[in-house]
Amino acid sequence: MKWEKWKPLYEKILKEFGYDESMDRKAATIAAEISKNLNKIDLEDLKKMLQFKPVTICGAAMQNADVARIKGIVMAADEATSFLLAHEKLPDIVVTDLDGDIDDLIEANKRGSIAIIHAHGDNIDKIKSWLPKFEGKIMVTTQTEPFDDIYDFGGFTDGDRAYCIAKHFHACRIFLLGFDFENVVEKEGKDSKIKARKLKWAERIIKWHDML
Repeated sequence: MKWEKWKPLYEKILKEFGYDESMDRKAATIAAEISKNLNKIDLEDLKKMLQFKPVTICGAAMQNADVARIKGIVMAADEATSFLLAHEKLPDIVVTDLDGDIDDLIEANKRGSIAIIHAHGDNIDKIKSWLPKFEGKIMVTTQTEPFDDIYDFGGFTDGDRAYCIAKHFHACRIFLLGFDFENVVEKEGKDSKIKARKLKWAERIIKWHDML
């Protein structure tokens, strides 16, 4: 998704959740500086990986039976990385704002998963602490205006952001596994009511993107 199409949705999200766009820009700037010497994947290489390929995006509500249904390129939305590793399945791409099990995220990246790491105003401390630890190939994304090699393909949560990435690079088919827009996966330290609102936005973004 181009920034011009994503911007109106982003502005609505800022208004609804009371987020500060300047903090998103600050997070992106910090991530850009930290990632200067990291192993960044080239945009064309990511395109070759996804273009015209079937893609399965794995979400937080993955069940054991879902593993057999995975097809094509595997994208893990943040904490789904831990589920896949536990089932001896290494995702090709991990889309994360560093909110999942950080050891599993770093391990997957070290073993070959491309980590697409999202910087926003609420994870600046995590960006500072954990971004330098990623040894494999990475890409940094922002939810505000992109610059240099800091990208914005659209998306609000890790799951719908992964969907936007797959669509941007013209995956031929996209399969969603472990996506439950109605029931929140409880997480210590997280407000389930806010998470429920975020899931509604994720569903809205995916449906809207399909109409583009």
